[in-house]
Parts: sequence; C-alpha cells; structure tokens
Amino acid sequence: MNILFFGDIVGKIGRKVVTNNLPILIKKYDIDFVICNAENVTKGKGLTRTDYFLLKESGIDCFTLGNHYDSKSEIFKIIDNDDIVRPINLENETRGNGSRIFEINNLKIRVTNCLGSVFMKQNVSEPYICLTDLISNDESDIHIIDFHAEATGEKKALAYSLKNTITAFVGTHTHVQTSDAQILSSGVAYISDVGMCGSYDSVLGCNIDSVVNKMILHDENTKFSIDEEGKAMINAVVIKVDDISLKASEIIPISLIERIKL
Repeated sequence: MNILFFGDIVGKIGRKVVTNNLPILIKKYDIDFVICNAENVTKGKGLTRTDYFLLKESGIDCFTLGNHYDSKSEIFKIIDNDDIVRPINLENETRGNGSRIFEINNLKIRVTNCLGSVFMKQNVSEPYICLTDLISNDESDIHIIDFHAEATGEKKALAYSLKNTITAFVGTHTHVQTSDAQILSSGVAYISDVGMCGSYDSVLGCNIDSVVNKMILHDENTKFSIDEEGKAMINAVVIKVDDISLKASEIIPISLIERIKL
C-alpha cells in the first residue's frame, strides 16, 4: 500500500501545481490513496466548494484541515462529506468529523486530523488524550495522523507516545519541509512537517513584499497576498506500508519545482 500525502496547498498556484503533477506522481510511486492538507487551499485560508471539487476530481481522496478550517463559511456546506477530516480535538465544534475510515484494496485506512496545543490560539482538547481515546477503539488496518501544529518537539514527542498503535504521523502547518523523515524506533513513519504546495519565491506561500511590509515594517494596512504564477513547489511524502505486516516500511520526501503560468 502506497499513500501520497501533500503538504498544505496554498492558493491557486498550489492547486495548479498539485493537479498538474498528481497523475505523474501516482504513476511513478504506484499510489493507492492520496491525502492533502486543504486548510489553505482557497486564497491562503480555508476551503470553498469549488476548490474542493476541483481537487477531488483531480484525484485527491482525503482532505485534512487545520486551524483555518472555518475561514471560509462554505466549508460548512461540505464539512460532513465523508472525505473531509477537520481537527478532532476542537472543543466547540460539533460539525464534521475529526477521523474517518476509507476502504481501499480491502483495507481500512483511518485518517485523523489533530491540532497541537503549543503556540496555537485555538481552544483544543489535549491531543494525547484525544488520540489515545480514539485509538483504544480503533479497528482500522492503517492509521495516518495529520498533526497540525507549530512545535516540532510536541510533534515528535507525541509521535513517540503513540508507538505501535498508528502507522504514520505527519506534521503540517509550518509550510517548511523538515529533513527528518524516518521510521521511528517505535515503528511509526514520521516527518515533523511535510511542507507546502504553492509559490516557491514566497514567505510560506504568500507574496514576499506583503509579508515584509506587514510583519517586518509593521504596516497595518498591508494584507497578505499570493502570487498566482511563477515558480511553484510541491512538498509531499510517500508512505509505503507493508501489505503483510501493515507496518510502515518507508517514508519518502518529495520536493519538486515547476513554473506555473495562468
């Protein structure tokens, strides 16, 4: 079983580079199941119905979210769809589901989305307690966790704490691919952050000048913007799962650059 996981897709340029390359990646790595983090898909924050259906039709099987899950109100028209997974540990959200099971090649693949508690603004339940409660009643064959969080220490410690109970623990949110993809000694495929899919010459996917003006020069009138053409990058990982043991055997980082013209 080969699972492809795309880092945070940011804006139109991110959608374009993913849809351009998805068929190529599926063929190259013999992919059975595709996941993407979709919380930044529409103009850098949130997910609309139009963009959801565009990515779904391109071949994405599962959409995870994050702290910007509700930045576009349209999400609540699709959040109950069985391929959308919002953070499981949101304290005041009853809509949607934080963990879903997909049946692929006669195997049950569970995908869970969870928010970190360190340096994050959202009110969330304790990630460890929330996840271990879920795992205690889990009957899936493969379990992939998208942990949307700031602190790499929180990510790795939590991944180690879930030893032998999950298949893969993939960090998202920071938009920078880390160089620590590995199979942990606990048997879990791990990366602190898979990265992002979006503008290459950017700050975390946003136009450089807009970020400099707002964050460095403190111009409160500046709004973040996204360059929708030029160099685009794909950050992703392929998680290989042994068909007999159902344990992760390899995690392969992917980093590609392509020029996009709209």
